[in-house]
Amino acid sequence: MNATLPLWAQIIEALLLLASAALVLAASWALARMDDFFQRLHPPALGYTLGAWCVCLACIVHFAALDGELQWRFLIIAMLLAITAPITSMLLARAALFRGRRSAARRKLPPALHPKAASEPATKAPVPAPESKAAPAQQEAAEVASSENESTSPAPHAA
Repeated sequence: MNATLPLWAQIIEALLLLASAALVLAASWALARMDDFFQRLHPPALGYTLGAWCVCLACIVHFAALDGELQWRFLIIAMLLAITAPITSMLLARAALFRGRRSAARRKLPPALHPKAASEPATKAPVPAPESKAAPAQQEAAEVASSENESTSPAPHAA
């Protein structure tokens, strides 16, 4: 089968593929410019997902113009990418947050949101950190965390 595409279809395909390349390039540039792991998660997830959508739309236009029928398989691929990319980003962020809370050099991370921290008695003193350059920052974080646990009660979790 040696069929050629109409000019309008070739133009739309070219524009969609160029848009995909621009989105992926922008996501890669943003990935290189961001400082923190958590900041690096967002631009690639958006750029790569939107770039994949553009490629899938270009495939839909190509095969619709070539065969005269709408090809649903490319739309299904795009929907699966739209569903799985945010889930993957969320799991990576949670793993990095868990690892960051467990490490000795704790950065400014949000407090944990599990009921185990609220069920501990308020009289329990924080464990002193070993002497190092990061020890004052850790002690300050422990004091802030213990004062927050004493002053606020956690919201009930939905089962």
